[in-house]
Amino acid sequence: MKTKNVFFLATLAAMIFCSCSNGGWSREELDIIRNQGEVMRVLTVQDPADSAVLRALSRDIPARVLRGEDFRILSRKMIATVTSPQQDGVGIAGPQVGISRRVVAVQRFDKQGEPFEVYPNIRIVARRGEPHLGPEGCLSVPDCRGDVLRHRDIDIHYTALPSGKDTTETVRGFTAVIFQHECDHLDGILYTDYLK
Repeated sequence: MKTKNVFFLATLAAMIFCSCSNGGWSREELDIIRNQGEVMRVLTVQDPADSAVLRALSRDIPARVLRGEDFRILSRKMIATVTSPQQDGVGIAGPQVGISRRVVAVQRFDKQGEPFEVYPNIRIVARRGEPHLGPEGCLSVPDCRGDVLRHRDIDIHYTALPSGKDTTETVRGFTAVIFQHECDHLDGILYTDYLK
């Protein structure tokens, strides 16, 4: 009986270790996802601890995690946060709410009804044409605006939901600018890095 208990505990410990080491949510991430209110706290450059998170590289989210309830909660809360009257933004990235994962929520001005949509494991895989200068701001950089060069014709690659299939899509216009801004967050880049 004692051998069975030791085996059970060893198996349980291995499962917990694997879930953290292969990309499952960390305890800190789960605490943020589950315990913050519907509108999440937005990290800002004004706080040194927040800045460290904003400058970190984000990791992908495994398919099994994308199918879970915690990802659905995170998606809903990211949209609630960016659309809240306190923020009133057009996009938000995981690091901005303390989740260093490759996930963004973006308002699709190029679609009917201009919906907000969530894109896990997103990357920009192509940029076309000459970049254009345009004004930007950021929820994580309060009281600051500046002009940034961005492409108006890009391809994004992400995990489509609910299918879980890798998908590539062409995005143009202002929505392409939003995607570039938010994807920069996933690589620890702020739009202010482009300002002279």
